[in-house]
Amino acid sequence: MSNDELQTQWDARYAKNSDIPQACQALREFSHLLPAQGHALDLASGMGGNALLLAKYGLTTSAWDLSPVGIEKLNNLATQQSLIVDGQVRDIINNPPAANSFDVIVVSYFLERQLFPALLAALKPSGLLFYETFVRDKPQGVGPSNPDYLLEQNELLALCDGLVIRAYREEGLIGDVSSGVRNVAMLVGEGV
Repeated sequence: MSNDELQTQWDARYAKNSDIPQACQALREFSHLLPAQGHALDLASGMGGNALLLAKYGLTTSAWDLSPVGIEKLNNLATQQSLIVDGQVRDIINNPPAANSFDVIVVSYFLERQLFPALLAALKPSGLLFYETFVRDKPQGVGPSNPDYLLEQNELLALCDGLVIRAYREEGLIGDVSSGVRNVAMLVGEGV
């Protein structure tokens, strides 16, 4: 799918969505690991639930997404909540973050494996990557069905090789699949 087609698809989805965006569970659950100050990026931000939470914690926050509609909604929400977020329409695949540029990067429900080297390089020393996305071994029919957008077992750990893992959760299909955090893997990793 071309960038124009992707943008059109996400613009249409965000135009219909009137919900207040929420931060991903990994960021909510492990927000106590955030630094007291620094520059944070919500990558593939959509309407910016992660960016809004990062700004509430006092971090200088940028949010990048391909969708002008998503970024406009984020910027409006930030203004309404008296938060400062630098929302930008940006093709993150062809224009990833620069090396050594962020103290915190959050990515949720976006999987582009080729971006991982750039993401890890974009972390400043001791910078944190919060990552959460769908897995193949999921009991519920949520999220994409295309395996290109689903993590294999422990794949997120392999993609983040080189980081110090501070938190990781991937429950798979064992035990009582009606409870717990199923459908996703989540990771908090620290740059060295």
